[in-house]
Amino acid sequence: MANTTPLAAVHERLGATMTDFGGWQMPLKYGSELAEHQAVREAVGLFDLSHMGQVSVSGEGAEKFLNYAFTGNFSPMSVGRAKYTLMPTADGGVLDDLIIYRLAETDWLVIPNAGNTPAVLQALSERAETYRSKNTEAGTFTIANIGPERAIMAVQGPKAAELLSDLGVAVAELKFYTCAPATLSADGASQDILLARTGYTGEDGFELYCPAENAEAVWDMIVTAGEKHGLLPAGLAARDSLRLEAGLHLYGHELNLDVDPYTAGLGSAVSLKKDDDFVGRDVFEEKAAGTPARTLVGLVAEGRRAARAGYPIQHEGKVVGEVTSGALSPTLKHPVAMAYVDREFAAPDTCLDVDIRGKLQPYRVVELPFYRRTKKEGN
Repeated sequence: MANTTPLAAVHERLGATMTDFGGWQMPLKYGSELAEHQAVREAVGLFDLSHMGQVSVSGEGAEKFLNYAFTGNFSPMSVGRAKYTLMPTADGGVLDDLIIYRLAETDWLVIPNAGNTPAVLQALSERAETYRSKNTEAGTFTIANIGPERAIMAVQGPKAAELLSDLGVAVAELKFYTCAPATLSADGASQDILLARTGYTGEDGFELYCPAENAEAVWDMIVTAGEKHGLLPAGLAARDSLRLEAGLHLYGHELNLDVDPYTAGLGSAVSLKKDDDFVGRDVFEEKAAGTPARTLVGLVAEGRRAARAGYPIQHEGKVVGEVTSGALSPTLKHPVAMAYVDREFAAPDTCLDVDIRGKLQPYRVVELPFYRRTKKEGN
């Protein structure tokens, strides 16, 4: 039986179309997925992200352990910073891509993807055991699954900052990829949250972390404040089309156990300069020195037929790649796709054919992302 988030009653009240995602019952859409997509691009959208994992790694030695368990270098991070990182496998694959926050000197928050949370928790436990066996001064850090006790919401879009300012939050002080405690205030009521500024839509946006029992009150407070800003609740369908336009990876599509970070264009997430050893380091050093046979590219088409994950890509009758994600872009009004192709066919403006249910459709290679917002000061 699929898990439900603390906002399940809200989704039911709003008449959301629900779907199973990573073992969770989640809203696919509330009304029009196109309207929800456009609200995030033009105004502001509100997402329930409570299906995402939340893992606390805290105590003496936590920083060094994270350096061992993940590809990033966490030692230079100051309190209140966030880092996008990868959980590697020993043979060079990716178990998950995720964000880690430094909440205090020895207190860290790890956010795995929903379906990967059990695997990440198991890997952290196993790596902690191995790490301690190798390091007599490993420290007394602990690992705890705090996801069931918490909720996460995301406010995304060009009016997201203005909306939160209306709720008394000093958003201008919160830079991109940082987090800080905050208090939402309206009509004499208040809610304490952890506020982060990251996002997965290509727009400016914020994540709000709160106790599960306060989730509905926080949601309602945001909805009320968002009425004058054109806010719409948004589901997974809009979240996927938004991240695709922004050229952002989705685990299970652009990333998996068989894809290494260098093929995926994520070599910058692997810190080979850090002094600490980490899982798979020797393999990643070898891959970093080589040239991947395939690389991730963007594809666009002038027609209306959208390529989907798994569709083969051809060049003069020879299969040279495979689509990982694809859809008709609501913003750009034409099909876009992300795909792995043989390196010799990865240059921008290369013409390729995608086999869409037995019919070849012409596509053209472009640089990612497909959509890029105009950034404002402070974000």
